[in-house]
Amino acid sequence: MTTVLSAAQGPGAPAITVAVAGASGYAGGEVLRLLLGHPEVRIGALTAASSAGTRLVEHQPHLVALHDRVIEPTTPDTLAGHDVVFLGLPHGQSGAVAAALGPDTLVIDCGADHRLESAADWQAYYGGEHAGTWPYGLPELLKGEATQRAELAGVERIAVPGCNVTAVTLGLQPAVHAGLVEPTDLVAVLANGYSGAGKALKPHLLASEAMGSASPYAVGGTHRHIPEIAQNLGHAGAEAVSISFTPTLVPMARGILATATAKLRPGADARALRATYERAYADEPFVHLLPEGQWPSTAATLGSNHAHLQVAVDELAGRLVTVTALDNLVKGTAGGAIQSMNLALGLPETLGLPTEGVAP
Repeated sequence: MTTVLSAAQGPGAPAITVAVAGASGYAGGEVLRLLLGHPEVRIGALTAASSAGTRLVEHQPHLVALHDRVIEPTTPDTLAGHDVVFLGLPHGQSGAVAAALGPDTLVIDCGADHRLESAADWQAYYGGEHAGTWPYGLPELLKGEATQRAELAGVERIAVPGCNVTAVTLGLQPAVHAGLVEPTDLVAVLANGYSGAGKALKPHLLASEAMGSASPYAVGGTHRHIPEIAQNLGHAGAEAVSISFTPTLVPMARGILATATAKLRPGADARALRATYERAYADEPFVHLLPEGQWPSTAATLGSNHAHLQVAVDELAGRLVTVTALDNLVKGTAGGAIQSMNLALGLPETLGLPTEGVAP
């Protein structure tokens, strides 16, 4: 395998070689953008399907250091020989590609194929054969007295969470873990940027349809991220989970603002909840609980691997209210993937990941 270095990496660059499948898509492009700033990585093969044979500049013109790279077909031979392979492929396609790569390659699936533990849930929400379950790439996920990061060290396969799942999980899990809310009475309504829908040419994704308009999708319990949210909150301590989940497309390119609420259990009050969230995220490098009274905004997380979070109590409704903002392409996908890669390879968790947003 011959690794071609970008001009930004040059001679003497670090020797962790990385290939990206689905390099012409939004997730693949964001993985590449972040990898270009990672001091321990060299970028190897870039692959895709329909765009194979074209230059990356035609699809990712913002990645100047990689403009002249030619996209190759996504085949086992092209991806073999790299230390790390990121898969930014449509659901149902990652399993076969990963199966052809040996255990000497760390494979990180940014798609949905390996997130769910239940084959029945996969069948119900995605259809087709379940490809199996990989270690879950949400380091902050609460599991008993520890977090998921302890289970990522040295792994050979990682399943990156869904972007909506990351936002809702981070918002609700401390209260669920502490037993302060009823996990069978959860509601989440999200405002989502259009990049979460991918690059597919569909009428409802055209600028003429999207600009100046907000529209819900996957309404009525049909969104594929619902079983993944329930799975995560189960790990956080819920015996059963019931959530009404409604995403809404709003006219912005990227970002998620997730408002998630839960019925309070007797004895739960604003002071206890605030203290619970402060303890849960005090040492987390990429989850920021805002000062009381300040609310998250998607603009503040643009380009950052940070999730911004706030909590409050609606006394009249008897509910916890959480609001979480994150960049769906960074913390929601590519940043979370690289954060998990760092942990798997024994590198500092924050290496190569931006913590500051872009404003205005």
